[in-house]
Amino acid sequence: MSDRLTVKANTTLIPFLTAQLQGWSRSTIKQRLKSGCVSVNGKQVTRHDHDLLAGDQVVVEASARGVSSVRPQLGILYEDRDLIAINKPAGLLSVGSRKDKEPHALGILRDQLSRRNKSIKLWPVHRIDRDTSGVLLFATSREMREAVMKGWKAAEKTYLAIVEGCPKHAEGTIDQPLRLDPVIYQMHVGPHPDAKRAVTHFTTERSVGQRTLLRVELETGRQHQIRAHLAWLGHSVVGDQRYGTAGTRMGLHALRLSITKPGTNKSLVFETPAPADFLTLLR
Repeated sequence: MSDRLTVKANTTLIPFLTAQLQGWSRSTIKQRLKSGCVSVNGKQVTRHDHDLLAGDQVVVEASARGVSSVRPQLGILYEDRDLIAINKPAGLLSVGSRKDKEPHALGILRDQLSRRNKSIKLWPVHRIDRDTSGVLLFATSREMREAVMKGWKAAEKTYLAIVEGCPKHAEGTIDQPLRLDPVIYQMHVGPHPDAKRAVTHFTTERSVGQRTLLRVELETGRQHQIRAHLAWLGHSVVGDQRYGTAGTRMGLHALRLSITKPGTNKSLVFETPAPADFLTLLR
């Protein structure tokens, strides 16, 4: 089964598909693109910003045609008998959910590392948002995961964020508590009996036009902390549909994670540079 669509006016692919495929989540559309399910005038297209002209024929298949059966692979940044750090691409869930059967990093990595006679078990040490790229850490045992989490407050977490506009101060600290609204699944910023302490430090790396690249250090690690705090500051993360404006991808990248490995005095630093599609958001 497929959706056959005709372009009425010049545009780009993601906005066109979002408008035409009513009821589809943005993440599902992105996943179809990545898996080769979208073609324009008979040619397979995977770029979110592919230009469309009036009269173009777009087809969205239920599954990709001619796609190799080779299993997807994730970039491994570090691996030992206890811990595995990967470079998670934007658009991929960290772990699966009961409601959503989409591919996720935990499942892909488990399949990638397992052998026919030996299935590997993994536990996520932390999570990063679906549309955030970068460092993601897993443990090979529940005990190691719990041991790492005991020292998680001392972990150093560094992100890169591309935001709308230019902050008034080149660096600063946002010390505003956060409270999750379970109905709209969004963080409220500010004092409240149910709010929890959240502290974000930021430094300006450079500005290009009306956008700014920030280096962000987390003192705490609340859900959506960076996204909610920067939106509260008046400079939402580029492409953040929940706290700002939708775009081709979200301008948030988990650059570096530093921990002390439990049971040792060994400092482990996991780092991966920002991908090209992240950096193009500054142009």
